[in-house]
Order: sequence, then C-alpha cells, then structure tokens
Amino acid sequence: MNDRAPNHRADLHAIARRAMLERGFAPDFEPPVLAEVSALPAVPAVDGRAADLTGLPWFSIDNDDSRDLDQISTSSRQGDGSIKILVAIADVDSTAPADSATDGHAWTNTTSIYTAGGTFTMLPERLSFDLTSLNEGEERMAVVIEMAVQPDGTVSASTLSRARVKNSARLTYDAVAAWLDGQGPMPPRIARVPGLEEQVRMQDEAAGWLKEMRHEHGALAFQSIEARAVFDGTSIVDLKAERPNRAKELIENLMVAANGSTARFLEGKGLASLRRVVKEPARWDRIVEVAARYGEQLPARPDSKALSAFLVKRQQADPLRFPDLSLVIVKLMGPGEYVVERPGQEAEGHFGLAVKDYTHSTAPNRRYPDLITQRLVKAAIAGAPTPYDAAALDGLARHCTEKENDANKVERRLRKSAAALLMTGRIGDRFEGVVTGAGEKGTWVRILEPPVEGRVVRGFNGLDVGDRVAVTLLEADVERGFIDFGRARG
Repeated sequence: MNDRAPNHRADLHAIARRAMLERGFAPDFEPPVLAEVSALPAVPAVDGRAADLTGLPWFSIDNDDSRDLDQISTSSRQGDGSIKILVAIADVDSTAPADSATDGHAWTNTTSIYTAGGTFTMLPERLSFDLTSLNEGEERMAVVIEMAVQPDGTVSASTLSRARVKNSARLTYDAVAAWLDGQGPMPPRIARVPGLEEQVRMQDEAAGWLKEMRHEHGALAFQSIEARAVFDGTSIVDLKAERPNRAKELIENLMVAANGSTARFLEGKGLASLRRVVKEPARWDRIVEVAARYGEQLPARPDSKALSAFLVKRQQADPLRFPDLSLVIVKLMGPGEYVVERPGQEAEGHFGLAVKDYTHSTAPNRRYPDLITQRLVKAAIAGAPTPYDAAALDGLARHCTEKENDANKVERRLRKSAAALLMTGRIGDRFEGVVTGAGEKGTWVRILEPPVEGRVVRGFNGLDVGDRVAVTLLEADVERGFIDFGRARG
C-alpha cells in the first residue's frame, strides 16, 4: 500500500515545462546565460554621474511572494495643489544589455510565465530577484518618471531621467489595502519608516484622482476571477480567485500614468516607439446584445464611456456575478497587441484604459517590451542614437504579441490542469455557469464555484457568449488541461 501524498506541484511543473516547449519557449537557461550571470559582480554598479535620490522615502507594493521588484515610488505635495509623483523603474538594461546571451533568452520568451507549476522567469533569478530588483535597503540604478498629477486627474507635466534610488519599505497589496480601508493594522514596515504613512496616503490620493479622470473618459472596470492554486504541502486543495483591492488599484493607476508619460516622452523626442493598444471591439454588436439582456441599451458603434457606465452599474447591482460578466466582455473585446508608433503618427490608443498614449515600460524584469522601451528611453535621455529603428521595432512588436499570446495559452493550460486535478473527484456533479466563448473551435463555460472553465462537448447548440447554463462535469484530463462539460437536463 502506498501512503505517500500525491505531489501535485511536481506534476504541474512537468506539465508546465512540456507546455512551454510546445509553444517554443525555453523553460531553462542555457549554459552561456548562466556563465554570463555568474560572472557579474556581487553588487551592481551605479553611475556616480546620475542624480542621487536614495534619501527620498521610496516604497514598493507587490504580491506577498513577489521577489522581482520592478518599480518603487515616492511623492510630494506641491504649492499649486498638485502631487508630484516619482516612479523609479529598475535599470535592467545595464545588467542585461542587448547583445548579451541573457538578452537572447529574454527575446525568446519575452515574458515571465506564471503557472501553478511554478514561475519561469524571463531573466535568471540572480538578476530579477537580486541585481535588477529594487530590493528593500539596496541602492540601485533606475529610470525615474516624474509626473505632476493635478486634482482633476490630469498629468500636467512629466519628465524622465536616470537616478540612484533605494527602496525604504517593501509592502504587500493585501496588508496595505486592509489598512487603507480601515480593516487591518498599519503594516509594520510603514510604521518603522518616518513619513511613510503620509507617503502611502498621498499616493493613494493621487491614484484616486487619476482613476476618476480615466473613468470619466471611459476606462473599463473589469474584475478578473482567474484562480490561483492553493496547496497543502504538495497537494492542491482549492482554487482561490484573485480579487482587486485598493492597494492594487493604487499601483495600477500610477503605472498607467507612468506608461503614458513614457510614451509621450519618446514622442516628444521624435522617436518611434513600441505601443500597447487594444483596438475597438470587433464584436461590439455582441456586447450590445449582452447589455440588452440586462435591460441596458448601448450605442450601435463602440463607445467606451457607455460600456464603462454599464459595467459600473452591473458591478453595483450584482457584485457576485460581475467577474463572469467581466470575462465575457473581455473575450468579446479581443486581445491587446504591440504596435509601432512612428513620429507624427496618430496613436491607436487603448480602448479598455481610455488612453491614447500608452506603452509598456514599468516591468522590465518581467516583460521584454518594457526592456525594449527602457533602451529607447535611456538612449533618448543620453542623446545617443536610438538602439532600434522603426523596422526593427515592427518585427519586435509582432514577436512580442505572438509570444504574449503563447504565454497566455500556457498559463491558461496550467490553470486548467490545476483545476482538473481539483475536479477529478467530481465527475457527474452539476454546476451553474456562464458561456465565455462560442465559435468554430468550440463552446466554453465558466462555472461559478469553484471558478473553473471548461468546454461544452454535449448540448452546446444555440449557446452564445454571455448565456447562463447548467452543466454536468463529464471528464477532467489533467495532462492536457481538458475539462469537459455536458449541458444539464432540466
């Protein structure tokens, strides 16, 4: 008799590796990369000519288990009523330059991949967790984005420069959110740093201004129910849906503003740049139909303000099922992509964020497009020739978009494999769900509890995105990440 507990972690890790290889990813770092990184000095070099901003009260907020800290921020209140925000982005390029073996690996994967079987970092851990991470108490080089945020939510002025910085407190989303909402104590790291309480509250205020302005212009308020596997030792025991909170919104709103400021900085320098866009929804007609089921009328042509108002109303009316509606609308909107904006060209913009000028620049440890943008920014600051011409950026935009889509498929497959592990003992059970996809490739449903998505393989005729449906679990294939449902009778 074998009494050993199943090692679901190891099983999922093996599945993740196979899924990555199938999609053309490199799950392991090749010997030239490891040799290059091992030869780096124990302490990263700093540029003595750069501004010394190490004395400012910087802090980071991230997930409890995050070790690749890409950005920190600080602020000050100005005489005209605005709040000056400084966002420091880790200088990854200095340690992973464009002609390095490390950069070659980063180009191959283009992103860190986060799965239930473990995290596959874009850069070796010695870089992303140490030498290029803005760790607490350690001096690092950074690209600093300075923004003047007005009470009406506009960014009236911004500039970018290089500087030396030092993170004074590594904070976490859940603890900060509970404290800001009056539901928990002040995090000890805030209490021990003089002036940090004022810093966090000031940046929360500025983030609120930015959020309100964007939502007035039609930014869409989605709520994801992507679930994280919960383990007891090596065994999966539950799926926990990630929820938004005030601290996450604080960082999100500052990063959206910082990315917009970066895009405008490059435009002002007359440089081609890599932009992140979400075009007007191709299936707007179906979004209109979904809204009509709730008694709401949307315009015939895509309108982010009208869609935003509908989403806000539904979130207030039915917060429990709002994540399912969010998923339906996200699927109908279509994916984001990277495109090149040339000098003088009209920006396509980001429909979901209600912004015209937007790039990815704030996570160079985790995303290759951000590292590309950092190289463009550093060259512009130095007055040096641009490291990428528009033609090179076109190829990079296509490559990064393709690999991001592939990474999403790997992560989704591992979420399904984790879900299949959890569901193997529930064959034949009945669940309530919502249709999240319907087309030539199949019909998909997300059940409400536990938050699991699968394919409807029986009784799917007539179903479309947004429909409510009762289903029965028919099969759960852990290796392939397949969860099959049949439409329930009665």
